[in-house]
Amino acid sequence: MKYLLPLLLGLVLNFQSLAAPAKLPEPKVVKVNERVFALLGPMELPDRKNMGYMVNSVLLVGDSGAIVVDTGFTDEIGSMLAKNMAKLTRKPITHVINTHHHGDHSLGNTAFPGAKVLSSEECRKLVEATGPEWIALIESLTGRKFPNTRSVPASQVYPKSSKTEVVIHGVKMVFWVPDAAHTLGDLMIWLPDDQVLLSGDVIVNKITPNFRDAKVKEWINTLAEVQTLPVKTIVPGHGPVMGKADAAAMHQRMASLYAGIEAGYKAGLTDGEIRQKLDLTEWKTLKHFDEQMGGNINKAYLEIEAAAF
Repeated sequence: MKYLLPLLLGLVLNFQSLAAPAKLPEPKVVKVNERVFALLGPMELPDRKNMGYMVNSVLLVGDSGAIVVDTGFTDEIGSMLAKNMAKLTRKPITHVINTHHHGDHSLGNTAFPGAKVLSSEECRKLVEATGPEWIALIESLTGRKFPNTRSVPASQVYPKSSKTEVVIHGVKMVFWVPDAAHTLGDLMIWLPDDQVLLSGDVIVNKITPNFRDAKVKEWINTLAEVQTLPVKTIVPGHGPVMGKADAAAMHQRMASLYAGIEAGYKAGLTDGEIRQKLDLTEWKTLKHFDEQMGGNINKAYLEIEAAAF
C-alpha cells in the first residue's frame, strides 16, 4: 500500500497536468511613444497551443485614464492583456475601442467590465448578431469552453463614411469609419499629434489578409486614402508595427490582384483558372497564404461578378 499511494498520486497529478489549459503566449510590447503601446500577439491561426491569442492590441495612456484598442478572442485573453497593461500604467482603463466585430478583436471586452465600449455603428450590429458564432468557433478551434466569454457591444457608435474628432483623457483621435473595407463595420483610429494609425485588420503586415467579410474594391480605395495621411507609424491588426511604405505595398498587392481577377473574369475564365494565371509571387511570402488565398480569389471573383449584373 505504501508504494501504491504515491503511484496513484502521481497518476492524478499527471492527469491534471494534461487536462490543464495551455498557458497563453505573452504579447510583444512595442513602445511607439510615451503614450502609445502596441501589444503584438502571435501571427498563427487560433489553435489549442495559443488558445486563440493571435491579435494586436493597443494601450493609449492619457492624462487621467487609459484606452484599449481591441481585446482578444476570449475573456481569458482580455484578462491577460489587462495584466500586461497594468505593468505599463497605473491609470484606470476607462474605454475600449473595437476596430471591427470579429471575435479575435472584440470578445475580450468581457474582461473590461467598467470600460465604455466604442465602435462603428455597423460593428455594434454585427457583434450582437454574430457573437455566439464566434464563441462557438473559438471553442471548436481550441477544444475548450469559455463560459465567461460573451459579446459586449458598444454603447457609443460612429456612423459609416465618417471621420469624427474625439478627445479622451487628452488624447486627440480621429475615428475613421470607411464605407466598407475588411468588414462592413471597420473603424480606424488616427492619432494626428502622434502621426500614428491604429488600423485594425484594414492593414495587416507580413500576413495574408482575409477577404471573407470584405468589400474588396472599397477596401483597396481605403488603402489608397491611407496614403494621403502624414502617417509615420501604423499598428496593424496582425503582424509587426509598420510604416507608410509597408501599407503602400499592401495596397499595390491588393490592387494588382483585383485587377488580375477582373481581367480574368472579363475573359470568361473561372476563379480556378484565374488563380493559375495570376502572379502570386509576392503573396506567397506572406503567412497563411495557403489557407487564405483560394478563398480570397473566390470572394473577389464573386464581387466582380455581382457588379457586372
